[in-house]
Amino acid sequence: MTRTGTARRLATGAVYGSGGLGLAGAGIVALLRAQARSARRRVEARTLQGDPPSGNGIYGRGRGKPIVLTVLGDSSAVGLGVERAEETPGVLVAAALAELAERPVRLVRLAVSGSESWELQEQVDKALVEHPDVVLIMIGANDVTSRTRPVDAVRHLRDAVSRLIAAGAEVVVGTCPDLGTIRPIGQPLRLLARRWSRQLAAAQTIAVVEAGGRTVSLGSVLGPSFAQDRGLFSVDEFHPSGAGYAAAAAVLLPSVADALGVWPAAADRGLRNLRRDTVRPVARAAARAAGRTGTEVQPTAVRGSDTGPQGPWARLRRRRPPDLPTPDQAEPAETAASS
Repeated sequence: MTRTGTARRLATGAVYGSGGLGLAGAGIVALLRAQARSARRRVEARTLQGDPPSGNGIYGRGRGKPIVLTVLGDSSAVGLGVERAEETPGVLVAAALAELAERPVRLVRLAVSGSESWELQEQVDKALVEHPDVVLIMIGANDVTSRTRPVDAVRHLRDAVSRLIAAGAEVVVGTCPDLGTIRPIGQPLRLLARRWSRQLAAAQTIAVVEAGGRTVSLGSVLGPSFAQDRGLFSVDEFHPSGAGYAAAAAVLLPSVADALGVWPAAADRGLRNLRRDTVRPVARAAARAAGRTGTEVQPTAVRGSDTGPQGPWARLRRRRPPDLPTPDQAEPAETAASS
């Protein structure tokens, strides 16, 4: 089965997505389980105790009602692995977004470490109370490590995005990162983790785009670069460091800003459109984006139609990651209670 076909079937629930262990023999299953237990013990032993401060508050100055940026998801959205709020993805995106929009941005982080996609329901309930203008979701790693059925994980994500879109929010999803870069995971589990996470990322993209949101591939952002540079990992060798979160925030920011209409067109000049800005059926776009650094996928239309012979149309874009304010510059103009 092709990558496109697998992603489509996982996204629509047409197949049982058990993570692939059903194809393995008893011996390899036992080995994989032993490796998973060993990796989990190693990560848990080194994980920093407690989440970093939320950084919730208002960033930037200027006139006008603040843009409300809500961050949902798991520990990657929380910023687990760093100690300062200024190093978390929510604060980094909020501070940079305020500069681009020339308006204040109010950050509301509702993400919870350890969350799986089914737990987005409660986070969305809280988010809707805040009336967000844009919602950033980072989710998927725990669905892979807990061996949640991909079809179930994707369905919960689709439901969350649909609710937020219906409420008038723009939604950007950072898809499942490449778990094949995690050092505590040995082979052959590392190879399978990469395959499972990329399949889930592709299926997430199809579901999110069909629901009206847009995605950004974090798999490749947190892939080759992380595999080569240990400085992008925190001490637990699982979660990103401050530099790692900055790399992720830099590829998420253009999509968040573009969703709000504040991304400058001049920033995209000089990019090779044929390679970096193309339109494809959503399943093909999702399969391609899953392994390419910082690729955005969003709904689009061709000749006035949202759907073609192979399903909904989607636009792929690969923007040049911008420079973000340094953590020392990312100070809120007004700080709410932090957790």
